[in-house]
Amino acid sequence: MSDARTPAQIEADIARRRSELAVTLDEIGVRMHPATIMGDAKAKVAAKVDHTAGRACATAHRLVSDVKARLTTEDGAPRLERIVPVAMVAVGVIGLIAVSSRKHEK
Repeated sequence: MSDARTPAQIEADIARRRSELAVTLDEIGVRMHPATIMGDAKAKVAAKVDHTAGRACATAHRLVSDVKARLTTEDGAPRLERIVPVAMVAVGVIGLIAVSSRKHEK
C-alpha cells in the first residue's frame, strides 16, 4: 500500500483548502466589520437595559404589592388604623416642604 497521491488529487486538495480558507476569511471579515461590531455592541446594551428594566419593574411591582397588602385587609378593605397615620405623615412632610419653599422664595 502506498500513500502516494496523484498530482490531480494534490491539486484538488489544494483547491478545496483554498475554498475553505476563502470562506473562513469571509466570515472573519464579516465579524470584524465595524457595522457588525457596532450591531453586536448595541444588542448587548439593549439586552442589558431590558434585563435591568425588567428587574426594576419586578421590584416596583413587588413593592406596590407589599404596600397594598399592608394597607388593606385580605378582602381588599382599607385598614384605616394604618392608612390614617401614613396620610398624616405625608401631609406633614408636604406642609414642611411648602413652608420651606416659601421661605426660600423671599
